[in-house]
Amino acid sequence: MGQTLEQIAGQLKESNKKVQLIYAFNGTGKTRLSCEFKNLIESELEAAEDQEEQQRKFLYYNAFTEDLFYWDNDLDDPKLQIQPNDFISWILEEGYDGDIIHNFEKFSGSRIKPVFDAANNTISFGTSVVSQMRGEEGELIYNDDESPLMVESSKNIKISKGEESNFIWSIFYTLLEKLIFRLNNPEEDDPQFLFNQLEYVFIDDPVSSLDENHLIELAVKLASLIKSTKPEVNLKFILTTHSPLFYNVLFNELKNKECYFMQVNEDRSFTLTQAFSDSDKRFSYHLYLKKNLEQAVAEDKVEKYHFMLMRNLYEKTASFLGYPSWSDLLKTLQSEEEATLLKRKMHFNSHSSLSTEEVQEPDDNAKQNIVTLLDNLKDHYSY
Repeated sequence: MGQTLEQIAGQLKESNKKVQLIYAFNGTGKTRLSCEFKNLIESELEAAEDQEEQQRKFLYYNAFTEDLFYWDNDLDDPKLQIQPNDFISWILEEGYDGDIIHNFEKFSGSRIKPVFDAANNTISFGTSVVSQMRGEEGELIYNDDESPLMVESSKNIKISKGEESNFIWSIFYTLLEKLIFRLNNPEEDDPQFLFNQLEYVFIDDPVSSLDENHLIELAVKLASLIKSTKPEVNLKFILTTHSPLFYNVLFNELKNKECYFMQVNEDRSFTLTQAFSDSDKRFSYHLYLKKNLEQAVAEDKVEKYHFMLMRNLYEKTASFLGYPSWSDLLKTLQSEEEATLLKRKMHFNSHSSLSTEEVQEPDDNAKQNIVTLLDNLKDHYSY
């Protein structure tokens, strides 16, 4: 029999683990679970006289976090407005806007420069614009060598939705970074520090708009930050994600954790199943591909589409291990010439655009290529 999200939230709250890591497909209910957890914490503190204290026991990042930000769509000067709240007000008042900008650049690779106006709760995003200089009457101006005279100016822009998500995550990450430092060092802290009562941090899928390299970097940095939390701080983390790569990196980086797979049942109840390794069956499609290819070789039934499966297997393996490209896995072959040849064959046989490519059964040499590629993964990449 399944559980309600409220029951799962209660189960997570009762755990004594520092970290609880949950994998769930998109649409399962991760965001709703974070809201149920928030409601649970607040309902248990309803008797507290200080209502603000209730809000400071729990910090969460989810889809609703972005609702704290909205655009003033002035065509000439667009700005991102901030809904006033204790956490963001504190981080800006403490002068940590430079750390936010640094983290934004690291996580997104963007060169857009945010400019904070804490007094008005706004953020603008400046970018440089190069244009040809004109005179007072609008005429173009040229250098002595008749080349156009160029001028660089700054212009505020509205950033993309993906950049906005990265930026908001950068604010949250910086906030968490500074809170943990202050909680780890109470002797340097004001005893009236607003967030001394922080007990739970719930982070839901901060990876929606990241490429794989930035996703891995984010996961490693987040894990390192969590591990830096001193035991006496007694801060607990709940992390949910739909990304197998993000899950795998966190699984391998974090200790003192409990891992789960959450799924929704036909009756709309939910099941939280404990997972014991990063190669749990939910993440084993790559093993299915490997088995399919081995069977085709064993039965002498290799066909052209098996090259497509092989490339898929290489892509998933490279993604899991953090390689920029699947072809990087070919560098462990005996020679660079062989690696180049097999890269071309795998690319050619997994893309069909010419009628001459439509032969279903490769020749014996191609079958041996499949064996070589499989052996390469087995011998060098822990299959």
